[in-house]
Order: sequence, then C-alpha cells, then structure tokens
Amino acid sequence: QVQLVESGGGLVQAGGSLRLSCAASGRTQSVGGMGWFRQAPGKEREFVAGISWNGINVYYSESVKGRFTISRDNAKSTVYLQLNSLKLEDTAVYYCVADRTGWGTPQTLHDYWGQGTQVTVSS
Repeated sequence: QVQLVESGGGLVQAGGSLRLSCAASGRTQSVGGMGWFRQAPGKEREFVAGISWNGINVYYSESVKGRFTISRDNAKSTVYLQLNSLKLEDTAVYYCVADRTGWGTPQTLHDYWGQGTQVTVSS
C-alpha cells in the first residue's frame, strides 16, 4: 500500500556532492518517520540517516555525521539526503525506508523499503 521511489544517484568525484530524493506514494498516511540505509558491495546494510514525522528529530550514523543532511517535505511526501564531501567508502546502493511509528530512528525504520539508487564515488 506504500511505495518508495528513490532518485538522484549517480557517479561523482571524491569530495563532490549529490542530493538524493525519495517520494512516497500509495497510502502515504501510513508513512511516519523516513530515512536512508545503504549497502556497499560485500558489506551488510547499514543505517545512514533518519528523520521523524515532524522533522524535529534527526539521526545520523557516525560515518556520515557532519557531511550528510536529511530533510523532508511532507506536502510532497518526500525525504531528501544531501551528501557532501563524498568519500570512496560512500559508494553503495542507497535505500529509502519509512516507518509507521513516526519516530524515524534506526530501530523503527523497517516498515517500507524502496528499490535503491546507486551512488558511486570515484577518485
């Protein structure tokens, strides 16, 4: 009943920037918190960033804190991730995720998943 579609991924030089978007559709009333996970080749999926329904609470992994910024626009049912100062190790498939609780924490973001968008950082 809820679909999440990511966009904005691509190839970027180390030190560069990208802006990812994720638009929710379907039963958007069920979407509370939103956020992002990523999975690099040969590694487990890891939490990147999350944001609560009201946008007040944000959460970042230590590896991206200070470089990435999460935001949302509830009128568009969309969450964004601004990726700055990109490093080679940021290369991964980035997945949009949402929860029904509204919290947007790493512990709650597991109810709905997008298909992912590839981010590749080159030297």
